[in-house]
Amino acid sequence: MTCLDPTLTLHDIPGFTRDACGKPRIGLDEPSLFAFGHLVRLTEQLILDLFGRGMLSGTTHTCLGQELCQLAVVRALNDPDDVVLSNHRNHGHFMSYSGHFLGLVSEIMGREAGVCGGYGGSQHIAYRHFHSNGVQAGMTAIGTGLALERRQRSSRALVAIMIGDGTLGEGLLYESMNLASIWRAPVLFVVENNGIAQTTATCETLGGSIEARGSAFGLRTWRLDDASPDFARKVDEIVATLRDGAGPGMLVIDTGRLGPHSKGDDLRPTEERQRIELRDPLAAMGRRLDEATRVDIEVRNRRFVQQIETEALASPPSCFATVPQHGFRAALPDRPELAQTAAASNVRTAINIALRRLLEATPEAILLGEDLHEPYGGAFKVTAGLSETFKGRVISTPISEAGITGAGIGLAMAGKRPIVEIMFADFVTLCMDQLYNHAVKFPGMFPDCAVPMILRTPCGGRRGYGPTHSQSMENLLVSVPGLTVLYGSHRHNVGQLLVDANTRWPNPTVFLEHKLLYSEAQSPGDYAVVRAHDSDQGAHLFPTLRGGSDVPDVVLVSYGGMLPVVERAADMLRRDEELSVQIVAPALLAPLPRRTLLDALLPHARIAVIEESHHEYGVGAELLAMLAEAGYRGSIVRVGMPAVPIAAARSLELAQLPDERRIVDKVLDLF
Repeated sequence: MTCLDPTLTLHDIPGFTRDACGKPRIGLDEPSLFAFGHLVRLTEQLILDLFGRGMLSGTTHTCLGQELCQLAVVRALNDPDDVVLSNHRNHGHFMSYSGHFLGLVSEIMGREAGVCGGYGGSQHIAYRHFHSNGVQAGMTAIGTGLALERRQRSSRALVAIMIGDGTLGEGLLYESMNLASIWRAPVLFVVENNGIAQTTATCETLGGSIEARGSAFGLRTWRLDDASPDFARKVDEIVATLRDGAGPGMLVIDTGRLGPHSKGDDLRPTEERQRIELRDPLAAMGRRLDEATRVDIEVRNRRFVQQIETEALASPPSCFATVPQHGFRAALPDRPELAQTAAASNVRTAINIALRRLLEATPEAILLGEDLHEPYGGAFKVTAGLSETFKGRVISTPISEAGITGAGIGLAMAGKRPIVEIMFADFVTLCMDQLYNHAVKFPGMFPDCAVPMILRTPCGGRRGYGPTHSQSMENLLVSVPGLTVLYGSHRHNVGQLLVDANTRWPNPTVFLEHKLLYSEAQSPGDYAVVRAHDSDQGAHLFPTLRGGSDVPDVVLVSYGGMLPVVERAADMLRRDEELSVQIVAPALLAPLPRRTLLDALLPHARIAVIEESHHEYGVGAELLAMLAEAGYRGSIVRVGMPAVPIAAARSLELAQLPDERRIVDKVLDLF
């Protein structure tokens, strides 16, 4: 946790002091609540005015009418380790948490003075323990992971997850509520219930009651109205109750949105808008103050916001010193005490030993997944024997792929080194929002945010498991910018790949494990490591191997579970066709070690790229495009599965997947 010196980085807020981390201290008296709520309103009115003057782009979602609703919970969070996770309608939360009015306005304007330098805009803000994101419910599972980490170290901190009533239609919310409940995580789900989504009334989209949803998961549940004179005091009491160990809770706040959903798109009936204006709790609070006090507050607030506008307009537009080409962080120093032996009885054992050593030597390591505990040890027994030895650090979870992925992100953001197991790679599609919109976005956008999480998952066919349990998913995963994809083979030191990914690679990573390799002996054979080019991120940690002839007639490039099949095809080519063959086997698929592979492949006249997945738009296609861009003039062929679902019947499945004979035939076509 990093506290900022408000005298160096933030304005003095008229009428308010700050704590040691720069968070505004907002009293429970009505003059204080009105003064800060009025500041929030003026700032958002300025933002809309700037839009109207053509000085902002993109979109923004104001909390006009909901200022007291937005500031009440945040003002009550007074532990420096408390977390606020917000959504697209986040300005009131952010200003109450940070007091960084200039940073907010400049951020939305895309100026250098923006709190995130203009990268995040209105919806995506990171500041100490405040994060917001524009995906509905996207932050809820992350919040449960952050809260689990705080509970495990006996912190009194809370995680407040702010959602709107429209988010109650999202499935991830319920996965997160269930996880928070079974983990007794210190989470407060705050539902800002303004009764409408963009243009659709909540009563038309929501079945049952909101409070009943919280109660169904065992959450302590409250419902308040932000127009009640004692609203903020009751919120303060709820936060104090949860901080004393009452477990997770849900607070439903009835409120009303005065402004449009975003900018000028307010299509509600006139009478509905008039009703909301009449209940406006901030205006009502102002009327309860004596006129002199109210006028003094409004005058000083307007003067402050005018100063913010002047400074934001004076800040230059955001620009990159150098346009970033990737979002990967550099590898960390070596951890030789966790070195793995190069050979093991089989790949399953190698991974199990690696997990055990990580749990023994790395206090931050934690495993999450379905049925990891004894006596089951996971669907493929990779975690066998670990749960009893490392109680509380090998956690069996509900069937909630998106939820546990999000929790892993939260744990990683809090300093843990989580390893999340997804039982079958086919189910990673359920995790894609968390990977694509959260895990890679945070470190890619915000320099102080790292997500060193590993998602392990078995993949591949040849076992007759059918269309949704046999797929090779790497083609989808490698297309996610900033996501590391590792797919070792039985020739790689797979345990070391996992150890290094956990201890030395500070980037979100998917670790693919082919089911058929679990029983294969882990042995390097005659393979040697290809020298990694210095420009290839991670290539020295996750090596490319090369085996066979030094002067080959053809080079076969393959990886993962396809490698044993390719080796048998290479033996047929040597024996039956008297060809010299070399095999190149990368473990790192993304970021692709381009220069390393180019150095290995460009000198050779014939190259075949062989993969188990659909070979269109995939790893092989990218590799061959890379060769073409480098001016390769030799002969190439790619071999993969047709773009159809994998059949369940073994006879049909074997006809679809590349085998030795098909590989040999394709290679011979090169001659």
